[in-house]
Amino acid sequence: VLYSLTISPKEGWQVYSSAQDPDGRCICTVVAPEQNLCSKDARSRQLRQLLEKVQNMSQSIEVLNLRTQRDFQYVLKMETQMKGLKAKFRQIEDDRKTLLTKHFQELKEKMDELLPLIPVLEQYKTDAKLIIQFKEEVRNLSAVLTGIQEEIGAYDYEELQQRVLNLETRLHDCMKKLSCGKLMKISVPVTVKTSGTRFGAWMTDPIATERDNKVWYMDGYTSSKVVREYKSMKDFISGEDYRLYRLPYPWAGTNHVVYNGSLYFNKYQSNIIIKYNFDTGSVVAQRSLEYAGFNNIYPYTWGGFSDIDLMADENGLWAVYATNQNAGNIVISKMDAQTLEVLKSWNTGYPKRSAGESFMICGTLYVTNSHLTGAKVYFAYSTKTSAYEYTDIPFHNQYFHISMLDYNARDRMLYAWNNGHQVLFNVTLFHVIKTEDEL
Repeated sequence: VLYSLTISPKEGWQVYSSAQDPDGRCICTVVAPEQNLCSKDARSRQLRQLLEKVQNMSQSIEVLNLRTQRDFQYVLKMETQMKGLKAKFRQIEDDRKTLLTKHFQELKEKMDELLPLIPVLEQYKTDAKLIIQFKEEVRNLSAVLTGIQEEIGAYDYEELQQRVLNLETRLHDCMKKLSCGKLMKISVPVTVKTSGTRFGAWMTDPIATERDNKVWYMDGYTSSKVVREYKSMKDFISGEDYRLYRLPYPWAGTNHVVYNGSLYFNKYQSNIIIKYNFDTGSVVAQRSLEYAGFNNIYPYTWGGFSDIDLMADENGLWAVYATNQNAGNIVISKMDAQTLEVLKSWNTGYPKRSAGESFMICGTLYVTNSHLTGAKVYFAYSTKTSAYEYTDIPFHNQYFHISMLDYNARDRMLYAWNNGHQVLFNVTLFHVIKTEDEL
């Protein structure tokens, strides 16, 4: 599945691309509709309400029909008896002499009282037939409405809505597992703010809670010790309500990172990594990065004491630098976030001085070939496979000079300092999901 942060569909299921990988597995982009899409479908809702009314009417008619049929049997029986009684009276009339005149007259009067009921019974039978006919028409109407409902895809509304909600939950769970993938595209930049000098760094904590949206701001690339902390992106944009931290040492470069509530930075004029905790306002760990060049020995193409680049991704904390032992080529080191101990290192073979910037996504280092206009992601090194490849992923350097470019795993965005502008880039990652028979 190819997933882009920029996609936010308003309606319908959408497939953005389809292809096959070398093993013949289908690869596509599927974007689920919004949760309340079905409730917005006026035709489906109106049809559903109409069908419910017809079904309720049908149930009422069924009850009425049962009562009518029961009464109808009594009516037929009574009608038969009355007709029989009428015939007997005719016979009695023909033979009046066999009965007493007085008794005969009383019976005849009672019969005359009942005679008006005969047309009433006839009408009752007609009404009973109409009820049966109406019942059949309602049944047919219900069938027609159900057919229409099936045609427009709204059959069994509640079940369909529940299926959509369940699928949406599964997709969200799936997306959580899709946090790692291969970089395919970088979107156009979004300028968040214009502030500071030409060089600097800004960032958020990639493993902070959802409610913690603090932004840290570090202007300049050397000699400074002051860090600004904003409570939210809104406060950062407005430039109000911030807290100042004064570090015990000045930093070098612009490649710092905030990770799990602590700031990691390269101490000026050294290859020492400092871990500064914001809660305690103190240094909680420091360690020399063995053999790492510093003081503009192996910087990025723009200079600025950018010898050591600290970064974090889905897999943790990393340091990117160069050494004399590796002929000035980029070294990637996985670090223990608590002790700053180097856990494992990889030699990439890519010259550090030829790199414009670099960032880690899912254990893969992506390197740009310049910090100026026309730059692109040119090289990628996977720490999982210890292999590299040359890439061609362009991105728009809107303000012509990038001095900081870092990936944030929580936002799945690239944070950049672009010539005194703080900008964001969305990224598109590529994933191949194994089917159940492959797991």
